[in-house]
Amino acid sequence: MKTTFFHLAVTVRDLAKFEAFYAKYFGFRRARVIDLGDDAELVFLKNDDGFYFEVFPPEEERPYPMAAADGSHYPGLRHIAFQVDDVDSKLEEMGEDAQITLGPLRFDDFISGWKTVWLKDPEGNIVEITQGYKDQEGLE
Repeated sequence: MKTTFFHLAVTVRDLAKFEAFYAKYFGFRRARVIDLGDDAELVFLKNDDGFYFEVFPPEEERPYPMAAADGSHYPGLRHIAFQVDDVDSKLEEMGEDAQITLGPLRFDDFISGWKTVWLKDPEGNIVEITQGYKDQEGLE
């Protein structure tokens, strides 16, 4: 039976800012809206690669601060990553919306041309933007 990745579920305080950020910089658009009642919605956002965010409204306050740098180093989700042709061009496109938490850093010792930067989305989630990553040959 074939298994494919479907979505990453997130809970956000400001759906409009979250949606606008990912639409503008990463090509996401609404794929489905489900009315949860009490003026709450569950929204699926999708990009052209078939990646979905399932976006929930919050039901409680955050019990600890958001991570910084490249994300949390304790067990759990560390960051969301997108590959682009050119990190510097993407940062220029994003302007002040690119709230950098770490980098840009080069990893040429591992992969020639690999460069990465981490930033915060409007909700404080860490987003990695990377260029030049290549799979290691001979592992399959």
